[in-house]
Amino acid sequence: MLNIEGEVVESIPDFGPPLWRLGFRPFFLGAGLFAVIAMAIWMASYTFKVELAFAGIPPILWHAHEMLFGYTMAVVAGFLLTAIKNWTGVEVLRGWWLALLFSLWLLARLLPLSGVAVPLALLAVVDVSFLFLLAIVCLRPVLKVKQYKQVGIISKLFLLMLSNVVFYLGISGVLAEGVKWGLFSALYMIIALVLVMMRRVMPMFIQNGVDGEVEIKNRAWLDYSSLVLLFVLWLVDVFTGYQQAVAVMALLLALLHTIRLTGWYSGKIWSKPLVWVLVVAYAFIIAGFALKAAAYYLGIAVFLSVHAFTVGGIGILTIGMMSRVSLGHTGRNVFEPPAIVFWIFASLLAGAVLRVVFPLFSMELYAYWIGFSQLFWMLGFALFVYVYAPMFISARVDGRDG
Repeated sequence: MLNIEGEVVESIPDFGPPLWRLGFRPFFLGAGLFAVIAMAIWMASYTFKVELAFAGIPPILWHAHEMLFGYTMAVVAGFLLTAIKNWTGVEVLRGWWLALLFSLWLLARLLPLSGVAVPLALLAVVDVSFLFLLAIVCLRPVLKVKQYKQVGIISKLFLLMLSNVVFYLGISGVLAEGVKWGLFSALYMIIALVLVMMRRVMPMFIQNGVDGEVEIKNRAWLDYSSLVLLFVLWLVDVFTGYQQAVAVMALLLALLHTIRLTGWYSGKIWSKPLVWVLVVAYAFIIAGFALKAAAYYLGIAVFLSVHAFTVGGIGILTIGMMSRVSLGHTGRNVFEPPAIVFWIFASLLAGAVLRVVFPLFSMELYAYWIGFSQLFWMLGFALFVYVYAPMFISARVDGRDG
């Protein structure tokens, strides 16, 4: 069982300033800040029609790419660099080597925003190098202790790296379908990674996080069938034109994950923000599959399913996980989070509802739903940075390492 809040007792040398003592610190801080900055830039470009240059990448593709490979991968990096030490008992990456890896991620984000005519090849090398080094750093301790069951998670990092390569080949004109293949493959890989993580941590977080006893039901057949079906859906949706098959598989996935979530649900979660935020995020992922099927059968806009997955599922889940992990690994009580955490989650939820649900009833006001959704996204992450940044840059309150 994955336990990112587990304890590894060992003698640790000085790794410098607190920011570089564990992977979650710089990457969660970077993710929070970038979530605000990148959305503000996208709002200026899309909503207010400000002409901006992104190293030759069209604005809408820059936005899609950076939400996946910029924001989301920062959260993934912070989580894995912290969790793998607890899985394996082996040091992963800390100190100035951690600072170097973070610098690669940061440089890849800043180059398109620099206003300089950055060669696309240079941007691609920096961005892909970050993902490659992250995958290698995560794989080494797993292989060292022969925890081969974790290789499936690490393999998705390599697939995300390949997806990024394909995206840049598409932008460069080398691969005709590269942009579509790269972005949508990355989305599916992240969904797969998220679902695996949720399967491992959510039952434990629900049981430990609510008051009293709860019964958690897990089904092995559902775990395996849902992963296989998601893999097939990725291949058919991204690389073929069989949209009816896509709709059927998406509907089945919505059903399978509804069964799973029903087996985990308890009414006791609603008094615990760090628990209900995960359940809400999972519900949006289920909605993403349902909306994908509805796009074929009912003719609704395809992008609603995309934003159910991203804004609703990935966005809400990642801010929920960052909020919990950061408390635990800075020596604070995860069962008594700051009161403002509720409003952080509520802001993200409001933005997701505006982005995904409201257009179903009033598409003529779509531009307004997008604008308000952007504002709530920025508000939620600005509050997150305000509350958690001091934790990231200061030592643990209990005096321990990490």
